Amino acid sequence: MISKLASISSESTIGNDVFIGPFTTIHEDVVIGARTKIHSNVSIYPGTRIGEDCEIFPGAVIGVVPQDLKFDGEYTTVEIGNNTTIRECVTIHRGTKDRLTTKIGSNCLLMTYVHIAHDCLIGDNVILASYVGISGHVTIDDFAILEGTVVAQQFVHIGAHSFIGGASLIRKDIPPYIKAAREPLTYAGVNSVGIRRRGFTDEQVREIEDIYRILYVQNNNVSKGITAILETLPDSEIRKNILKFIETSDKGIIRGLN
Repeated sequence: MISKLASISSESTIGNDVFIGPFTTIHEDVVIGARTKIHSNVSIYPGTRIGEDCEIFPGAVIGVVPQDLKFDGEYTTVEIGNNTTIRECVTIHRGTKDRLTTKIGSNCLLMTYVHIAHDCLIGDNVILASYVGISGHVTIDDFAILEGTVVAQQFVHIGAHSFIGGASLIRKDIPPYIKAAREPLTYAGVNSVGIRRRGFTDEQVREIEDIYRILYVQNNNVSKGITAILETLPDSEIRKNILKFIETSDKGIIRGLN
């Protein structure tokens, strides 16, 4: 059902069985996938691409131009995957010439008042709790969870299956599979509960714990920790993923308690 009180551009593309509530505005050059439900008072701006089976709640603003003084009107987009829920008053800005898009994956949950700035790349199955603020150019990998009022500064990288405690300030990269909390933000253990829920075996969990024990508990120097991991632990996909993340980190990773 599409409300007669909604304002929908004739130059937008609306899929089958889409619900659009009253006083919602959908501008030109917008694509909305089948069975997506858009509640009242939502604003969707040009360049937005929304997948199938999504739900967008009142007050959300998607695809508006970025708050970047370098933005010069270049054509950019917002892309949202399938089955993603966007709660009340979420704001998502278009990309800039850096990445040309802001991308949200499938099966994500963005809770109330989340802000996602330009050029962010957010993977699948990510949860951002209320009042999370993500600055420009941030990358968040699959299955990451950020609790309420977390703020991430520009260009940081948040690894897959990580869990960030509430009210944290993210200034450094967060390696995959870990929990992070405290101020300044530090390693708080392996996200063992989360990864077990997602099908990781006890053996895989122990392997991750061994890697981070060497890196964060037995060593207070990242390069020495990496050397020790390479010398003492067998090669595996998990080890490769963790070490690749650390070695390619531009910001550097968060530290341990030492």
